[in-house]
Amino acid sequence: GVAQTNVLNDEALHAAVRRAIALAKLAPPDPAQPALPERATYGSSDGAFAPSTASATANQRAQLCDAIFRSARAHDFWCAGFARTMEGGVSIVNSRGARASFDGTDAAINIKMNAPDSSGYAEAYTPDVLTLDAAALAERSAQKAAAARAPRAVRAGEWTVILEPPAFGEFLNCISRHFSAQAYDEGSSFLCDALDRKCAGSNVTIWDDYAHPRAPGMPFDFEGAPTQRIALIKDGVAAAYVTDSYWAAKLSKSNTGHALPAPNTFGPLPRHTVIEGGTKSLDQLIAETKRGLLVTRFWYLRPVDERRTIITGMTRDGTFMIEDGKVTHGVRNLRFNQSVLAALAECEFSKEQSRTASYHYSTVVPAVKIERFNFTSETDF
Repeated sequence: GVAQTNVLNDEALHAAVRRAIALAKLAPPDPAQPALPERATYGSSDGAFAPSTASATANQRAQLCDAIFRSARAHDFWCAGFARTMEGGVSIVNSRGARASFDGTDAAINIKMNAPDSSGYAEAYTPDVLTLDAAALAERSAQKAAAARAPRAVRAGEWTVILEPPAFGEFLNCISRHFSAQAYDEGSSFLCDALDRKCAGSNVTIWDDYAHPRAPGMPFDFEGAPTQRIALIKDGVAAAYVTDSYWAAKLSKSNTGHALPAPNTFGPLPRHTVIEGGTKSLDQLIAETKRGLLVTRFWYLRPVDERRTIITGMTRDGTFMIEDGKVTHGVRNLRFNQSVLAALAECEFSKEQSRTASYHYSTVVPAVKIERFNFTSETDF
């Protein structure tokens, strides 16, 4: 049984416990339901909490916004987005002795600069608000919008593409659910066909790593089990799925500590996805591209064929032609239908990595160059 309250005095907490017990008694018994985790030792997440972010004021956030507005006015653009600081905490206590607590901070800027016929985008996520450079991010977004003016039409079809981290992070997140023990058991995960087999290029290694220095996160799950660092794909081989107490017991596996808050329909999920970078800079990847497209980000990504990891979506906020190793002009947006695994089979990563999203569910990714990315239709904008 699950009950919630936003009042934290003793009376309200006891009432919530009574409601949860009453609801549990109404549910039919589940013989597969294991006991909750016991007391455990947890790893550390160095850098997850920044006092500067926890104490940030509305005036500090306004100053970040002011730097963005100044850039927009200088370019005669209008802008949208946010400048945000957050402090949060999670504590887990159960009747079997588990005691876990985590405090984290998150500071983020998300900017979309808009011109009459183009737009540009930039973002940054970090635990420490003092590391955010709003003026530089605003200028990057504005420069993208300016460079994308008067976009030209290009034909749909197979293209060499370079996805910047915001685009690649969204793209990669579309297969996060495949690494759930529940998805594996239900038969909807590509792992059903690929576990312990080659599924991507040998340069592809994807971790779930709560302690990564760019995106430190919670070292336990929402049941209080210690979260393990897991290789999801290792050197191109599908290596593992993640579990919680229920799915570990049901599948006779160890509990990797990836439970989500109850109730949920997804089962366990990776929460801190990290893909290892390559050896070249983003500029080198561009310089080595004879003809291709540079994509800033995607939007409205949706599954087409879950098991084959085919998704659809559109480019957004800065799509550019690459010719003879140089970014030459903006192009109109395109829709794609593309298998994530097929893209990862023939790709090359930048050495730089960027974090996307907040500390509860973060992704750390490089830019990626993908051969034969399948665009299916053109737009007029």
